[in-house]
Amino acid sequence: MARCERLAVDLLRPERAVVARAARVIRAGGVAAVPTDTLYGLAADPFNAAAVKKLFRIKRRPENMPILLLVDSLQRMENLVARTPEGFRSLAARFWPGPLTMILPARPGVPCAVTAGSGTVAVRLPRSALIRSLVRLARRPLTGTSANLSGRAGGRSADEADRQLGALLDLLLDAGSAKRALPSTIVDLSGRAPLVVRSGAIPAAAILQAAARGE
Repeated sequence: MARCERLAVDLLRPERAVVARAARVIRAGGVAAVPTDTLYGLAADPFNAAAVKKLFRIKRRPENMPILLLVDSLQRMENLVARTPEGFRSLAARFWPGPLTMILPARPGVPCAVTAGSGTVAVRLPRSALIRSLVRLARRPLTGTSANLSGRAGGRSADEADRQLGALLDLLLDAGSAKRALPSTIVDLSGRAPLVVRSGAIPAAAILQAAARGE
């Protein structure tokens, strides 16, 4: 089977032509593996049901698992969430842009394929200039699930993503190895108190301390 299209990209100064190519692929319903500010992720249009279904098929991921979304601004995030719970503003001020994913109450229009029927949506505002440029050019939030087969480690380099998924992808943006070896930290703000559900690039203690102090 033929390998996917593969383009080199500069993480700090992403070439507009490369980002524009990726945006076109995504708007057309494709799935692209792209470097984020943590590991490599799979970028697709979360509002395109066929694209999300393809993403699950590529990863061999159970469809009852939610997918996190990447945004380029708080304004774009507001189109995804019903409200911002207590603790959100202090955590956003302290850790965004950056490797923190927050689970928030979802707006009714967010697809069930993304939320897995949970009524919540996981959102991250990354530091990556590439991802934020891609979101702007695609004119929509993007999926950000890791670029690996479900249940397997991976997503740390373009070569690793290519070995696991390359024949199934529509595009792979190659920036070499990920600068961080850890995924984003995930905190759930949809309940009565902040709950760290996955430790990652930001220590759980730092998240809970910031939320408690209202920093």
